Amino acid sequence: MLEGIGILSLTIWVPIVAGLLVLFTGSDDRNADGQRTLALIGAVLGFLVAIPLWTGFDATTSAMQFEELMPWIPAFNIWYHLGVDGISMPFILLNSFTTVLVVIAGWRVIQTKVAQYMAAFLIQSGLINGVFAGLDGILFYVFFEAMLIPLYLIIGMWGGPNRVYAAIKFFLYTLLGSLLMLVAMIYLFFVSGGSFEILEWQRVGLTMTAQMFLFVAFFFAFAVKVPMWPVHTWLPDAHVEAPTGGSVVLAAITLKVGAYGFLRFTLPIVPDATHQLTWLIVTFSLIAVVYIGLVALVQSDMKKLIAYSSIAHMGFVTLGFMLFNALGIEGGLVQMISHGFVSAALFLCIGVMYDRVHSRQISDYGGVANTMPKFAALFMLFAMANSGLPGTSGFVGEFMVILGAVKVNFWWAAAAALTLIFGAAYTLWMYKRVIFGKVANDHVAELQDIDGREFLMLALLAVAVLAMGLYPLPVTDVMHTSVNSLLAHVAQSKLIP
Repeated sequence: MLEGIGILSLTIWVPIVAGLLVLFTGSDDRNADGQRTLALIGAVLGFLVAIPLWTGFDATTSAMQFEELMPWIPAFNIWYHLGVDGISMPFILLNSFTTVLVVIAGWRVIQTKVAQYMAAFLIQSGLINGVFAGLDGILFYVFFEAMLIPLYLIIGMWGGPNRVYAAIKFFLYTLLGSLLMLVAMIYLFFVSGGSFEILEWQRVGLTMTAQMFLFVAFFFAFAVKVPMWPVHTWLPDAHVEAPTGGSVVLAAITLKVGAYGFLRFTLPIVPDATHQLTWLIVTFSLIAVVYIGLVALVQSDMKKLIAYSSIAHMGFVTLGFMLFNALGIEGGLVQMISHGFVSAALFLCIGVMYDRVHSRQISDYGGVANTMPKFAALFMLFAMANSGLPGTSGFVGEFMVILGAVKVNFWWAAAAALTLIFGAAYTLWMYKRVIFGKVANDHVAELQDIDGREFLMLALLAVAVLAMGLYPLPVTDVMHTSVNSLLAHVAQSKLIP
């Protein structure tokens, strides 16, 4: 529908309203079970209302679907304009699915300020859906910045000993990176004849100087969110200090917002400048793949290792986008979705162990398979997926990007392929030291295997990882037409003759 409230509004406002309802139950932790139940109902409803986006999606058109258009601030020609295509729609489903998992993950772990914790995740879920659905520049910017607030509170209130430092660093990096984007949006408003419509901006003719300025503005905003090397330093700190649910959302969803911005803004609005500076993004991406992979190899903290792994995998994504072919962009998108599943699963696995031993140090474990066999089996699947094992979702996107890179530059493909080697090295070495061998100490000897709640959240992710790895066609079919349309659009120069 074009006017009025539709499915996209429901995906945004159902979790936000549910979060506010949970918040209004008060801060009395004696009612914690009721607050958890209400949060779970809200998260499940948020996922259910998103399902029609998939079932009703027309994969044969690149046009925006499920559009909603209503006046918001008419004096400045700002509209409440929502819509999705094959590039953005899957991420709303991924976000809504992840929200259900983090509510389940925090069911027993969070014992204080339960209502505030659950509400923060629900509200953030709605705001992130707004980012992927927003087609008005100011509406996008509001959601893009507002989504930082709940995660800032999650890290700052329920995080580790250095949580305040990590939360402030996360907030300042991501906020300051976005200010240039706001300036760029105001410039585009004037050169487009007074419109904040993102799709309208994509049709505006610009000088190369203007395109270069806009490229820099968008690059800083989205590179920090990805995060790309060298503006990545906030991510390991945020992951280490965040509670398990915070790490899951940060890795599975928040990083994807930055990569999505390149496809919605940078490539279609300033294609000529992007072509000119492709070498810069490719260089940063390959440094992330190779150098950050080596950094991950020497980590002693499991969370920090997976955090650096995320930077390396997202470098693979940005490389795919800069190949300017369908294999590269679709591979990057598939890798984003796969990384959402795999990184969420790995952080949940680390959280399962941390809840029992209260340590993330690899050296404090060993022989976990002897006491937690079901957990060890699931953890193995996710470790293999993170290593890019064929048959898992981790292989599909990486393979597509490498194929796309071979078409452009063999040496880019060769360097990118190192992620398969480094990924296997740091992930499986960590797994071997934590899971295999003799029982290392009394803490490991006393471990209890995963319960029904933990098995449920890990099993759901295991099904997703295997389903996407064995049969990725439903996902690639959805995005194929939109990606081809984007490439056709990018091929047309937007320079003023």
